[in-house]
Parts: sequence; structure tokens; C-alpha cells
Amino acid sequence: MSALWERGLRAGVVALILLLMLGAVAHAETATQDYAESGNSSVIIVGGDRAYPPYEFIDKDGKPAGYNVDLTRAIAEVMGMKVEFRFGDWTDMRNGLLKKKINILQGISYSDARASSVDFSPPHTIVHHAIFARKETPPVRTLEDLRGKKVIVFRDGIMHEVLERMGFGKDLVLTPTPSEAMRLLASGQHDYAVVAMLPGMYLIRELHLTNLVPVARSVVSQQYCYGVAKGNSELLTRFNEGLAILNKTGQYKLIYDKWLGIDDPPRVTKDMAIKYGAMVMVPLLLVLAGTVLWSRTLQTRVAGRTAELAREVAERNKALEELRRHQDKLVQADKLASLGTLVSGVAHEINNPNGLLLLDIPILKRVHDDAEEVLENHFHEHGDFMLGGIPYSEMRGEIPRILEEMQDSAKRIKRIVNDLKDFARRDDVGQMELIDINLTVQTALRLVDPTIRSSTRHFTASYGEGLPAILGNDQRIEQVIVNLVLNACQSLPDKEKAVSLSTSFDRGLQEVLIQVRDEGNGIAEEHMQHLFDPFFTTKRDSGGTGLGLSVSAGIVKEHGGTLSFESVQGEGTIATLFLPLPKKEELT
Repeated sequence: MSALWERGLRAGVVALILLLMLGAVAHAETATQDYAESGNSSVIIVGGDRAYPPYEFIDKDGKPAGYNVDLTRAIAEVMGMKVEFRFGDWTDMRNGLLKKKINILQGISYSDARASSVDFSPPHTIVHHAIFARKETPPVRTLEDLRGKKVIVFRDGIMHEVLERMGFGKDLVLTPTPSEAMRLLASGQHDYAVVAMLPGMYLIRELHLTNLVPVARSVVSQQYCYGVAKGNSELLTRFNEGLAILNKTGQYKLIYDKWLGIDDPPRVTKDMAIKYGAMVMVPLLLVLAGTVLWSRTLQTRVAGRTAELAREVAERNKALEELRRHQDKLVQADKLASLGTLVSGVAHEINNPNGLLLLDIPILKRVHDDAEEVLENHFHEHGDFMLGGIPYSEMRGEIPRILEEMQDSAKRIKRIVNDLKDFARRDDVGQMELIDINLTVQTALRLVDPTIRSSTRHFTASYGEGLPAILGNDQRIEQVIVNLVLNACQSLPDKEKAVSLSTSFDRGLQEVLIQVRDEGNGIAEEHMQHLFDPFFTTKRDSGGTGLGLSVSAGIVKEHGGTLSFESVQGEGTIATLFLPLPKKEELT
């Protein structure tokens, strides 16, 4: 009885399918007849993009193919219409529609801007757009993340319009087709490409662009429709009707699955999930149980060995660090010993001839000053004459400058030699006595007053009241203050930037503080660790020796103090000198 009932049911289903097929054929014949009788039997020109797979493209045989093509053919068949496909660059197709050389575009994304010149059908699918990049390119998440990057899009596509509206115009690189956009990106040019997800993945596979990947999926989703020129509602209505028929008969789904359902995940029923889940989970649970038991037996030994290795590594690192410190000290000690020997021999040889220069140049300047009146009178009475092979008219202004430069250069030589001598004898503290730090600072400022006045219009000095005396050598402390103030002045980009100096007493630390602030260029982070290295300078072109802060650090250390720097590049630097109060045993 059951078998008879089942056979009857099958026969009924077959009969129902035959009736539906006959009805569809009759409807198609009626639609064809109505369309022919209405006088609209002319061929409808359907425009499409020649390179937008899998939606529409020219296949290897030179024929139109893709989802849009199959959909249009199916609509034409059920509606009794004659269609002719015309494929080309997307820009030409859009212009052809607006100039009425093409009757309908079978695939165009909807936008409010386009709606002013194009009438759209209801969307027959949704196109998801993605951002593609080379594998080594940093990933992004949204279109906003593309600002400042070079972005490839194909000309007049919907993403071209979207990115233009977002203000990306100057950074867009336009190509005629998506395939050329992907090839351009794969060749190493520009940063990212924005292409519809399915065409992008299709082109990566077909063109073997193995270095490209989607870094952001579905950044924008667009309605994909049929489109006719504004006002051609009759043709659009017939395509809408045909699309509705395909939806009713299920033919639309077959076309969609053929071309666009390739990335859809397979459907799994509840029974299949339970069945295959059990087949996978039972062995996994058994393996997991065995793994847990085995891991517990190893856990204690692994933990013990890990702790032992950690101790060994820590001890080894400590020994290596200690060895490195000793090596650095030996290298520095050897360098200082060599420097001391060098300075003691060279300083004398340099200072003797340089002393003669410093003595003779002022005499030459006085000679020139005395002779200038005679030369000028001769010039006015007899005209120009040669002096040292050069016309006097040219030399009259050059001679004072040359003598001034010679004297400045000789002074610079003397200063460099003195810096070297100070550095070489940095361990010689000299006489230590109780000093008033405010008086020492004022003396130092008098020494650098010309430099301060030539560097800034905004110098201030404030002195703390009632500062306790410290034990030190006032000349050596003056040297440190001079170096700090000179460095501050040299860092200023112009005279409107300020330098300030202050003294104070920290009762908690029991230390006297001298602080120099500037609004200069600041110190680069990578230079901070080298500030006290001998011969390290960023001002060698302007005469820096790289010894000022190194010598200063040695003097401060001899006095039991510390010297610290805080700096923000482009904003300025704060140098702080800490000098401790003397202990009772040091005063006896």
C-alpha cells in the first residue's frame, strides 16, 4: 500500500511539473506575440563591460559571457525580445547609453548622482567591493584608511565616483578596466586597488597574480541593476517583468548559482552536522584525554628544566654585561691615556706659533689703522693704485675683515687647545673651598655676555635667596655654567627664542640646583645617550669640539654632583646641575 501511495505521489509531482512547463511556454509565446504586434520587434542593443568577470566579459572565443549575459538572454527569451550585445570599455558604454546608441546597460550600480540621467531597475544582485594590496603592504580596514595613499580604480566605475566624493581625487590612479588595475598593482606600482570582490578574486586566479590579496572585504556594497536612459520606462518595464518571471520560475537562481554562487559556503543540515561531528569529535576526545594524561606526566619535569635554563640564561647575560662594561672601561681608559700623551706634546707646539699670531695680529691692525689715513689721501689725490696685487678700492674694505678673521681663528685655536688640556687633566680638582654659587654664576654670565646678546633678545637670570655655600672650585664650576649657557645659545634658531637661568635649593635632596632652559631646537632622542662622550658633537661644522659636555660631566662628578638633560626636539632643552652640600667631615 505504501509503495502504491509513493508511486502515485511521484506521478502527481511529474504531472504538476509538466503543467508548469506548459504554462511557462504558453506565457512566453503570448509575450512574444504581444511584443511583435506592438511594433517593438527591433533589436535591443544591450551594453556591457568587456572585462568585468564574472559579471560580464568577452570570453576566449571572443563572445559575450558571464552572469549578466545569461540573465539578459533568459529575460529576452521569456519576454520574446531580440537583443544584441555590444561590449567595450565601461566609459564608452555609459556614454553610449546617454547618447542613445545603446538601449540598456545590463549591469550598472545605483547611485543618486547617476539617477539624474539613468532610470534603474530593482537590483538583480548586490556587488561587494574590496580593497586589494600586495602581500607585503600593511593592511587597512576602511576606505578612510586609504587617505594619503595612491589608490587604483577603474575609470567611471561606481568606486571612482565614491572615492571622488570622499575627496580622494588627487590620489586616484585610473585604468580602463579592473584587470588593468589589478595588473598595475601586481607590478609593484602604487599602494592599493579598490575593485569589486568577485572580479578581483577572479582576476587574481585567471591572471596568476599570486602576490595580491584582499586586505579589506565588503568595504562598500552597491545595488547592481539594469539601467536605461532617463525616460525610457517602457523598455525598463519589460526587463523588470522578465526579471520577475525568472525569479518565479527559479531560473534566476540557477544563473546566479552558476556564476556568483561559487564562493557560497556549502549548506550543512542538522543531521549531517551531528553525524560528521560525532565522527570527528569522538576520536578527538580520545586523543585529547591521552594528551592530557601525558602532559601531566611531563609538566613537572618541563617546569623544573625551564626554571634551570632561565637561571643559566640570567647568569650568562649578567656575566656578558659585566664583561662588556669592563671592556668599555678599558677602551675608555686607553683612549684617555693616549689623549693625555697627545695633548701634552701637541698643545705646546700649537700654542707657541698661535701665541705669536695673537700677539702680532693686533699690531698689524694698529699699523693698518695708522696707515689708513695716508692710503686714503693717496687714493683721493692720485686715484686707484695696486696694493698686494689687488686694487686698493677693493682692498680698503677687505683688510680689516681679513685681520679680524685671522684674530678670531687664532682665538678659536687657543680655545680648542685649552679644551683639550682641560679634558686631559680632568682628574685635577684643584683647590676646593666654600663658594657662593650665585656669585659664581654671575661671573660665568659676564664671560659669555657677548654671546648671549648676539643670540637672543630674551635672556633672564633669577637667583635663589639664602642659598647655602657648597664646597668646590669656583673656576671649574664657572666652566660648567659657561658650557651650558653656550650650548643653549647655540641651539636657538633666532633671537626671538629665549634662554633662562635660575638657581635654587632643594631641602629634601640637600642640593643646590642650577638650571638652564632654552627654546632651541632640542636634542634628538638618539643623541641623548652620547651627550657626555668625548668628541661627540652635532656642531662640528660651526666649530664644536665635542669636549664641552664631556669636560663638564667630569667636573661635576669631581664635585660629587650630577648633570641631567630633558629635551623635546623642536621645543627646547632643560639642563639641571645638582651640587650637594658639604659634609661635616669635609669642612674640618
